[in-house]
Amino acid sequence: MTVTKKLLVLPGDGIGPEVMREVAKVVSWMERTRGIRFEIEEDLVGGASLAVHGTPIRDEVIAKARAADAVLFGSVGDPRWAHVGFDRRPEVAILKLRSELELFANLRPAQVFEALADASTLKPEVVAGLDIMIVRETVGGIYFGEPRGIETLADGTRRGINTEVYTTPEIERVARVAFELARKRGNRVCSVEKCNVMESGLLWKEVVTDLHAREYPDVTLSHMLADNCAMQLVRNPRQFDVIVTGNLFGDLLSDLASMLTGSLGMLPSATLGPVAADGRRAALYEPIHGSAPDIAGTGQANPLAQILSFAMLLRYSLDRGDDADLIERAVADVLASGLRTPDIMSEGKARVGTATMGDAVVQALDRIAKAG
Repeated sequence: MTVTKKLLVLPGDGIGPEVMREVAKVVSWMERTRGIRFEIEEDLVGGASLAVHGTPIRDEVIAKARAADAVLFGSVGDPRWAHVGFDRRPEVAILKLRSELELFANLRPAQVFEALADASTLKPEVVAGLDIMIVRETVGGIYFGEPRGIETLADGTRRGINTEVYTTPEIERVARVAFELARKRGNRVCSVEKCNVMESGLLWKEVVTDLHAREYPDVTLSHMLADNCAMQLVRNPRQFDVIVTGNLFGDLLSDLASMLTGSLGMLPSATLGPVAADGRRAALYEPIHGSAPDIAGTGQANPLAQILSFAMLLRYSLDRGDDADLIERAVADVLASGLRTPDIMSEGKARVGTATMGDAVVQALDRIAKAG
């Protein structure tokens, strides 16, 4: 029996449309071979939406996102719109989607494929076999706290204000995601904050500790200051299994962790909302590499992070872990064959473009399927 799922596809800006085209090839393969059908609707966000509609995201798009089983997002960001106010910049699209859909838990895996162990700037023996999951809270903290803004003081000087705010429920729900993920992995969670200088960090540590004692005593919990965590990610990254942290520190640490793998172009992400009464859960899936306007339109972009984001969509929104495994195995096989886009190129490998890399993943899926 064929199952139909509704997807909203938002390619966005820069290389977003290019890498999304390669995902479409994988989606078509899934429909041909895996007993699933996708009802796909595509719309504009970011600079692409600004150019047509005068806003980075319309209310109609948010409504479509709510109605979909999942959202597959490309990237936003376009230097042509650097002159507009903050509330109209392309990046507002992703922030508004997170806020309106209450997408509070960002999952960013940092996994080193065996064939790319030498692509990291760290020694291969430090990163080989690395498999970290960073769980970042995404709708609270300093990016959304009030008061915020820029004000002019009586003496004419200006002051910028951002406020770090977290509540017990906000901390508990993202920590639950981390603990549940850990139970399916190495069963270890490291909670990261700055409890030594920030009251919000102290509350974070206390709430995570209490939740662990009440509901997850079987999971090993540790705590680490954010600055030390940054150092440890470079010094000994394989000590970590699941890291859970707030919005600001998660933003910084996940980008740092991404470079352990060799390239931003390799890393997918998922952002999950609360589970509704009917069991549905809003979710958005995107690569973390951004719009890369410097290479947009050149055919050099690495589509693997976008393809792996689709694999995460299959795993976390559609409960199709076997299909996600197939895609991840196909990506590993393609890398093992020596194909490389420019961002992961190394001596002796075969340099290819965006479309060729996407085709290679589909061909690998065919080989894996035929081999049984």
